[in-house]
Amino acid sequence: MTPKFRTNLGVIFMSKLSKQDKVEIYHLWHDYQISPAELSQRYRVGKTNINYLLALISRHGLAVLDQPFTAYTSNFKEQALRRIIVEHEPARRVSIDLGLKSSGMLYNWLREYRKNGYNIVNKQRGRPPHDQKRTADQTGKSSTQARERTLTPAELEAENRERIRKKIERLSRPADQEPQAAEIAQAVTQLRRELKVSVTFILDAINANPNLPHLSRSNYYYTLKKKDKEQDNREIMAEIKAIYEEHKHRYGYRRITAELRRRGLLVNHKKVQHLMNKLKLFGIVSKRWHKYSSYRGTQGPIKPDLIKRSFSAVYPNHKWYSDITEFKLKGQKTYLSPIIDGCTQEIVSYTISRSPNLKQTMDMLRKAWDKHPALNGLIFHTDQGWQYQNAQFQAWLKNHGISQSMSRKGNSLDDGLMAGFFGILKREMFYGFEKQFKNLTELEDAIRDYIEYYNQKRIKIKLKGLTPLEYRQLVLS
Repeated sequence: MTPKFRTNLGVIFMSKLSKQDKVEIYHLWHDYQISPAELSQRYRVGKTNINYLLALISRHGLAVLDQPFTAYTSNFKEQALRRIIVEHEPARRVSIDLGLKSSGMLYNWLREYRKNGYNIVNKQRGRPPHDQKRTADQTGKSSTQARERTLTPAELEAENRERIRKKIERLSRPADQEPQAAEIAQAVTQLRRELKVSVTFILDAINANPNLPHLSRSNYYYTLKKKDKEQDNREIMAEIKAIYEEHKHRYGYRRITAELRRRGLLVNHKKVQHLMNKLKLFGIVSKRWHKYSSYRGTQGPIKPDLIKRSFSAVYPNHKWYSDITEFKLKGQKTYLSPIIDGCTQEIVSYTISRSPNLKQTMDMLRKAWDKHPALNGLIFHTDQGWQYQNAQFQAWLKNHGISQSMSRKGNSLDDGLMAGFFGILKREMFYGFEKQFKNLTELEDAIRDYIEYYNQKRIKIKLKGLTPLEYRQLVLS
């Protein structure tokens, strides 16, 4: 591990990353959950840069590291700046979305844009002619040197104090209102850049004048820090709102915290909860739902409970669970019969039918077999519904080397994993949304869309903040 160099100011970061370093950093974060803070110390690179790199690769893949140098056109820059200035998008998000290798590029464009009177000016590539450069340098130096020669140090200090007074006085109008600390702090920062003098000199000049609003040194730095924090919060809040809308209000603060991490933003869950409350964004509240039962008494052999509520599995295709749930809409009914994997919690296969018949269950099995033909040693767990007691169903499992398991009678918790999925499904896309569906066909299409979303996009905290399909790839890699 790279040694840590520390001073009173903290860790000194000072190395440029190679492509191999960047790939290693991403895999350490993605595969081994090494935090950006630890990676920052290990590679001696600022945590902000680490977070940006992780978000960039997460968005565009490792191929983004192979992009050659690009000379961006004026139109490209103008469109990027428009998203920040007009549409008020966070600069960091725009930079990542455009695949810029450094977030600083966009800030440089913005600075040059303002400097050039809000016009895009592309710099001429290559070195300027030697004579032209020398002439420009001499012209700039001569004017500055001539001015400095005409003023003594005392006169230069007096001129600077006068410029400070005028700038701060302009903040104080109208006369009956004093400027806020944030306005004064911003003016001090501008004066520091313009006059090339210290903060102490500027604050002393302000505080020595009884006619100007005063600002202490500690209050100046506190205001700057507060402003930076507010800016950071605005960017985080914009990401939170985007995630919330993207997932149709289904995510609470914990899942949004995990999604922010996937995007390279390491934010405490309590802060996310606070910001969501501030934005008045709330996850969908649970609602009690009626459990459909297909039990019709003993109609065939009852299999023993091989699971005994130990639902999880180390690898995919070791434990599968199935059940049937009912949807009622405008006096009509439709039924969903899915299979869920105990390791990845993905929906392996499913069928939707207007009648909960044996054909629906058998079609579900065949679809699962088509996707995963090697199922020897698999445990298939259900309740004691009549479909699962059927001789044809049981024979199919036996012929494919699958061990059948059943919950105990009257013990719904024995089938808890499947019941949990049904609860999530109905809470996030059905209860409270019934009026959105004109008929059963629209509802059935929405169920299909949700299952695809559940497998491919909906992250789960128990799966290390990954989606079911991402977790399958991680386990099998």
